[in-house]
Amino acid sequence: MQKFTIYGDKRSGNCLKVLYVARFLDLAHDWRDVDIMAGDTRADWFLDINPFGQIPAVSFADGRVLTQSNAIMLYLAEGSALIPADGFERARMMEWLFWEQYSHEPVIAVRRFQKHYLNKPDSEIDPALLTKGAKVLAHLEQAVTGRDWLVGDSLSLADLSLVAYTRLAEEGGFDLNAYPALKDWIDKIDAAIPLTP
Repeated sequence: MQKFTIYGDKRSGNCLKVLYVARFLDLAHDWRDVDIMAGDTRADWFLDINPFGQIPAVSFADGRVLTQSNAIMLYLAEGSALIPADGFERARMMEWLFWEQYSHEPVIAVRRFQKHYLNKPDSEIDPALLTKGAKVLAHLEQAVTGRDWLVGDSLSLADLSLVAYTRLAEEGGFDLNAYPALKDWIDKIDAAIPLTP
C-alpha cells in the first residue's frame, strides 16, 4: 500500500482507531494533527481535504481521500488478518462496527466530550448518557466475558474499533472497574498494539 497521511486528533477515538490499524499492520504513514478544539476542521486547508469538516481523513499520494473512520479501517485492513476470512465472522465484525457508531460512540464519546473537553458539570450533561453508557459497557462486558476477542479467535477490526473510546470511558465519568472482563480485553489489545497515542 502506498504511504498515506492521517489527519486527526489523538484525543479522538475515531482517529485513534485508524491509527491503531496503521500501527498494527505496520503501514507507512504520516500523522497530521488537526485540533478540533482550535477549529482546524473548519479551516479552508482542511475543508479542501474533507468538505464535511470531520476527522479522521486519510489522503494518499495519488490524491485520493477517504473519510469516516470505519471506512478507512476497512480499506487499510483489506486482505489482512484484521478482517476475518470466514464470511459469517466477517459479517459479525461488521455488526460490531455498525453498533460502535450507532450505539456506543454517540453515548460514550459524547459524554466524554462534554465532561472532559467542555468541562461541563454532571448537572449540565444529559443523565440519560450515563444510563445508556452503562448499558453499552455492560453489553461489551458480556460479549468479552470468557473470550479474548469480540469475533473469532483473533484480534479484528471489531476490537480496534470499540477499544478506542471504551478505554477512554472513565474520562466521561464511567467506572471501568465495574467491568473486569472489559478491562482484561483492553489489556489484551494493548499487549497486541500499544494503545497510547
